[in-house]
Amino acid sequence: MKVPDDRRYSEEHEWALAVDGRIRIGITDYAQDALGDVVYIELPEVGRKMNKGDGLAEVESTKSVADVYAPISGTVVAINEALADNPGLVNEDPYGAGWFVEMEGDAAPLETMLDAAAYVAITH
Repeated sequence: MKVPDDRRYSEEHEWALAVDGRIRIGITDYAQDALGDVVYIELPEVGRKMNKGDGLAEVESTKSVADVYAPISGTVVAINEALADNPGLVNEDPYGAGWFVEMEGDAAPLETMLDAAAYVAITH
């Protein structure tokens, strides 16, 4: 299981990474593996304001349907349009091409999220 140390993690298996003043969010390798082959992702609209813990996305796989939660509060400023045509990117590259959304908000709460070592500890 890959767990890059350049980002922060939630106990619900989302990751968050500060990129050019925005927070990019996706699901972890552990989450995509547990879901199995992802076949559909419902993403929020750009401009939507979210609070930490709000439903951010819904992921449908061959095994189940899972909710993805906002790990921070902020406004959705971009969604990964590539996932509409190729939701399998989440399985292939969960930390790169398979990202879900970018949000603008306070990045300080990232420091309260799990670092890579702490996330590995809760998933093993």
